[in-house]
Amino acid sequence: MKRTIAIIVILIIIVVLWYLFRPEKLYISETVQEEFPITAQETTGSKSSPVVLVTGNFHGVAHDGKGTATIYQLPDGKRVLRFTEFETSNGPDVQVYLVAAQDANDNDTVKQAGFVSLGSLKGNIGDQNYDVPADVDLSKYKAVTIWCQRFGVNFGTAPLTPQQHQGG
Repeated sequence: MKRTIAIIVILIIIVVLWYLFRPEKLYISETVQEEFPITAQETTGSKSSPVVLVTGNFHGVAHDGKGTATIYQLPDGKRVLRFTEFETSNGPDVQVYLVAAQDANDNDTVKQAGFVSLGSLKGNIGDQNYDVPADVDLSKYKAVTIWCQRFGVNFGTAPLTPQQHQGG
């Protein structure tokens, strides 16, 4: 009887650990290929085009990371964060954060500087878009971090640099 109870307890522990760690997520990639958002003005032939506000390249922190993060101001006033040629490791409960720091080379910077969540990472590979709320101050939030919320780990960060705009 004790042996049966021990086996049941061990099986329950294994299932709980699998659920918490989701080890298959480390090996299964999720590829996303979203198109750049098209606004109503662009479809009606308006001459306005998206403006690059800030951009930066990802570097790995806890995991390898590459690609570009760019925040655009669309002609309709909305702002969108776009990842291009993006790639990182997959994991459980991975989020996209704007961080109130120049860069985040560790976990503590993200936790201490403060952040705004833009939602769950759509895929660990590929081009993808995230809406940036209008009230987010880009002079304060100067980096994009891929964050594993379950384990409090910074997968990778892209420090964002303001772009010079030329009048036309």
